[in-house]
Amino acid sequence: MNTRFLSTAAMCALLLLAACDDTTDSIGISLTDNSDQLAVSSSIFKAFSRSVAVDSVVSKSSSGYLGRIKDPETDAYVTGDFMTQFNFIEGSSIIEEDSVVGRDEKGRAIADSCDIRLYYNSYYGDSLALMKLTLYELDHPMLENETYYSDYNPIEDGNVRMDGIHTQKTYTLLNFSDASRGRTSDFINNICVRLNSPYTDKDGRTYNNYGTYVMQSYYEHPEYFKNANLFRRHVMPGFFFKVTGGMGSMAYVAAPQLNIYFRHFEKNKTDTVQAVTLLSGTEEVLQTTTITNDHGAIASLVADESCTYIKSPSGIFTEITLPVDEILSGHDNDTINTAKMVLHRLNNEQWNNYNLPAPQTLLMVETDSVNSFFENSKVANYKHSFLAYFSTTANTYTFSNIGELISAMNTAKKLGLQKDPNWVSAHPNWNKVLLVPVTTTTTTYSNTTILSDVRNDMSLTSTRLKGGRNTPIEIHVIYSKFK
Repeated sequence: MNTRFLSTAAMCALLLLAACDDTTDSIGISLTDNSDQLAVSSSIFKAFSRSVAVDSVVSKSSSGYLGRIKDPETDAYVTGDFMTQFNFIEGSSIIEEDSVVGRDEKGRAIADSCDIRLYYNSYYGDSLALMKLTLYELDHPMLENETYYSDYNPIEDGNVRMDGIHTQKTYTLLNFSDASRGRTSDFINNICVRLNSPYTDKDGRTYNNYGTYVMQSYYEHPEYFKNANLFRRHVMPGFFFKVTGGMGSMAYVAAPQLNIYFRHFEKNKTDTVQAVTLLSGTEEVLQTTTITNDHGAIASLVADESCTYIKSPSGIFTEITLPVDEILSGHDNDTINTAKMVLHRLNNEQWNNYNLPAPQTLLMVETDSVNSFFENSKVANYKHSFLAYFSTTANTYTFSNIGELISAMNTAKKLGLQKDPNWVSAHPNWNKVLLVPVTTTTTTYSNTTILSDVRNDMSLTSTRLKGGRNTPIEIHVIYSKFK
């Protein structure tokens, strides 16, 4: 296709007129003089969609998800297990050993207690639902240069230290037994797992609790604490929190924190004070969520051809086959000015206080490029990938102009057929796109805001879209060419 571009002024005028009047017979004459008339036309095409089951997505998020819930509309179960590493901040330190009050039988400094707190900023479900988890110590650190998907399970991968920490915890999200609740105005809800049992390290050395192991490792090998990488390799590879019982809540863990409590002497060597050393799970270290879906329920939803579904974190995406050949048939010398697609959301058939929310942002990306998009941390470029935001007033997602994608698909097909007459059968997804729920981050430089990050939405969302085998989606296309 001949991709000639209009001037900015002409383009703006064209789009304004096209928006105001469905009749385009005289637009070319109104914009240009007789020697350079612009011919404009428009057509509506049909695209068909279907639901596609998705086993896993790239698990990269600033939050972890822990719990098990049942979607009240679809009866689909979703379980979230959470892995986190902890960061010993470069340049920080633990208090001098001779200042610590607690001592073991050999006179070495010990911690009074230790715990891990999973601070969550929000949750889904019933805060009083009784849940049970098992905390596992990792055998070795997960690799920073490795891409982990949401079906990765450290236990199945053999990355759980079998003779390490296996601590069970029964909890509710609204934990009234937490002694610090109500004591301060800045209290943050958390799931607390205590690590006060005797701990034996890989060398067979036993400590009164896990906090003492960390403290004595610091005093004996301060070089292991110089940076996060050394710390993970030699001291603390990480932990895996697995839901082993209960149903009804999913915590969105924003800040995992390991606390080592001890007493130390004041400068006068007589008075003692309580103190704590904090190690946090941050963006600088790896955190992943393992998602387990109800495959039977997912298969049933995918088989429903009356609509299409989108469920996150993983579960179901909607795939759309774009009518590229039809759109460009007879328009080899035309420019696609706009190609607009509006996706209509179907409201829940029954209301429930625990209905999952609709995804707020959808990414449109070519089906065969979805994995590389997230693995390579790409952002929407509005040429091969696009974002649409949920409109609560219209109950829709709108992709305003996917014209460049349609043209690029057409070009790829033409070039492919020149080399291989069987190119289309070898590339069955050449004209297909997936709609993926995502979260986005923007960054502002010199008063200019740019899109800096697009990730799979790892929170719980669900929606139905108008579509399916017998309900096409309309694509409104406006063409132009100079006579």
